[in-house]
Amino acid sequence: MNPRTFTVATDDGTLLRVQEHAGAKDRPTVVLAHGWTLTRESWLPVVGPLVDAGVRVVTYDQRGHGESSPLRGAASVRTLGDDLAAVLDVVAPHGPVVLGGHSMGGMTVMAYAGLHPDDFRSRVVGVVLVSTSADDLENRLGAVEARAMAVAARLPRIPAGRFVTVRGQRRLLFGVDPDPAHVQLTRDMVARTSLPTMGRFFGALGEHDESEALEALRGIPTLVLVGDRDKLTPPRHAHRLVELVPHAELRELPGRGHMLMYEATDEVVDAVQSVLAAAVPGRAR
Repeated sequence: MNPRTFTVATDDGTLLRVQEHAGAKDRPTVVLAHGWTLTRESWLPVVGPLVDAGVRVVTYDQRGHGESSPLRGAASVRTLGDDLAAVLDVVAPHGPVVLGGHSMGGMTVMAYAGLHPDDFRSRVVGVVLVSTSADDLENRLGAVEARAMAVAARLPRIPAGRFVTVRGQRRLLFGVDPDPAHVQLTRDMVARTSLPTMGRFFGALGEHDESEALEALRGIPTLVLVGDRDKLTPPRHAHRLVELVPHAELRELPGRGHMLMYEATDEVVDAVQSVLAAAVPGRAR
């Protein structure tokens, strides 16, 4: 069955492009949030095996990214948390859901938990956090790149395009011996992102702190994945997450970088299936 694509309107009028892949109605819906400068397409390697296993999966483009409305005004991870709430109200109004977030998408999940803790605990039955951070996200790009992001935040709404190279994405986002096709796909997503979206969310990520929000995850099956070659959210951020969520399971993947959906697809799929199995006792993976 072909996926269903539609839009969800947020309270401020932003239109989010959402894609639903049908699955079994007796299982939790898996909702996946993507990272900074990427799109819902970044989750496709993971979506396929989950859908083949009968899981209903929903992905969407964050505001300013992909086919969603362009970013207007300042960027905020908290706003992304409210956007996720709007998506959930449409695709899974009564739960249960498993939330997965990659990088900025993981921060989106945390922001949703902090802004809507009662809703989160009544609806969410599992969480998978991939290559992400709760707080203290120091600048991983260096002074020159940081200045470039500050300039990009003030530029007209044009795609990053030629400023984004395959070589640069390979160096920054991938670990050992990545598939060139995966590097190219990632570069193309980043290149389509507008410069203001890139620059403004770069600043927002530096201000992100949802360490207190993680109290909402208490008792909810939670799995944290990180590559030991991740340059943007290195393993210390994953270790910090499991300090804040003591019952969470940490899986550190040798030789992998930031783009685990491509670099470690099987491991990410297994993480989601593990959380689903924990959320629905007695169901075999």
